[in-house]
Amino acid sequence: MNRKTLLLASALAASAPIASAYNTGDIVVRAGLTTVAPDESSSNVYVANSDLGVGVGVDNDTQLGLNIAYFLSPNWALELLAATPFEHDITLDTVGSLGSSKHLPPTLSANYHFGSAMDSFQPYVGLGINYTVFFDEEFTGANRQAGFSQLKLDNSFGLSAQAGFDYILNDNWLVNASVRYIDINTQATFDLNGSKGSVDVDIDPFVYSLTVGYKF
Repeated sequence: MNRKTLLLASALAASAPIASAYNTGDIVVRAGLTTVAPDESSSNVYVANSDLGVGVGVDNDTQLGLNIAYFLSPNWALELLAATPFEHDITLDTVGSLGSSKHLPPTLSANYHFGSAMDSFQPYVGLGINYTVFFDEEFTGANRQAGFSQLKLDNSFGLSAQAGFDYILNDNWLVNASVRYIDINTQATFDLNGSKGSVDVDIDPFVYSLTVGYKF
């Protein structure tokens, strides 16, 4: 290749458009492990309007997480978080395991991606809304025998925030890591030997995800 040909090839390469990591209309599906780690606090438990002087706690759980992102532009994307149901043990301070509940926390976020067109590393931040549905609430067998029954947790609506990154492997495949904070507040109600009881719980979990993604 002579000098003129080399210069012409270099000029054409420099003037050619650079493909973006993401383009308007791209759909990215990610799947992997998601851990919900509550940063909970609670009021004291009340039974028949009497303060028992103890609160409740909620433990961690890890499930298969799934999220789908649709790119409105190369930088902005809407993302929906989904997962298989999470199940958390509910503990009573100084007593131990009280019962358990399952929940689904679908979250819709608007994410802004900072990475430039040719970067493999694509960081992003986002804000969104969450609606958490609780179901299959139940006391342990020992607590049922002690007179606890009719456990119910109210569904929750709140805000969420997240930060994460995609690492682009090739035109289609990527790996992802993210952390979210979700505002989840609920009231648990129950019966104890015919008396009504309740406790307010701010679950407010951090949600950690490590996933593999595919871009369509």
